[in-house]
Amino acid sequence: MALRTVITERQRRLGLELRRLREQAELTVSEASSLIGMGATHLSHIEAARTAIPEDRLRALAEAYQVKDEPYIDALVEMSESSGKGWWSAYRKFFPQFTLDLAELESRATAIHSYETLVIPGLLQTESYMRTLFRKGRPGASREEIERLVRFRRERQEILGACPTVTFHAVIHEAALRVAVGGAQVMKEQVVHLARASKKPGVTIQFLPFEAGVSSGWFSAPFTLLSPGVPGLETVVAEHPSANLRLSGAETIAQYQATLARLSENSLPPMQGDESQEMHERRDSLGLVRHVLYTY
Repeated sequence: MALRTVITERQRRLGLELRRLREQAELTVSEASSLIGMGATHLSHIEAARTAIPEDRLRALAEAYQVKDEPYIDALVEMSESSGKGWWSAYRKFFPQFTLDLAELESRATAIHSYETLVIPGLLQTESYMRTLFRKGRPGASREEIERLVRFRRERQEILGACPTVTFHAVIHEAALRVAVGGAQVMKEQVVHLARASKKPGVTIQFLPFEAGVSSGWFSAPFTLLSPGVPGLETVVAEHPSANLRLSGAETIAQYQATLARLSENSLPPMQGDESQEMHERRDSLGLVRHVLYTY
């Protein structure tokens, strides 16, 4: 039996879920494998995402573990049978696996929640803004490499507004509007782009102002919560200097969901697509964006 040499986040998550279900059922690997006529070593490889599992064996495991949630089981089957191929496959030779995994996670999500502190979220960046970030962050990169990074991020952005089943909610700290990236013209374009992006279907943008302080839901590190539409299979992507972390587990997800709720509650009201008089009479995210625009 050939084992995988490259393991994607989807495959890793499937293995973790199957192990979690087995442990929840209080079964050892040997006990669980014997229930479905499989060798213990084979099941261990499945849980470690080193090899695949056929649909009939997966459903047999779910039955053995007394899992009754059919949408959840169907989602596990879909994760198992997915080829993992998509538009991001064209970049396999150029980018590390965790970068490709993010694109696949986004493609499978029905809801994406993002929190950013010092830069505009990648899904909302203009080409000039992201090009400047890539140049500053990768001083040794060639022009071709920079342009490839820009194209990849632009393709990720196509999920916004293109699919009516996907919602995107960004909470952005006001600091991201104040950190100059690429000069005044780049920032002007970026700020205007935010206002336009807020009009797309399913897109919600809020700003956490400086006056919110650090005691009302403030969080220091950027993160993204991706929900595939099936409770229990959410993933948090947390940024780290060495690599992006992929977090799961009911308790962890609940903590990040609570953090997002607090951040949203203490942020300014979302940017709206209308130009009503009421909007001009209250302090909201669009008002902040307009104020910042006049300073550049």
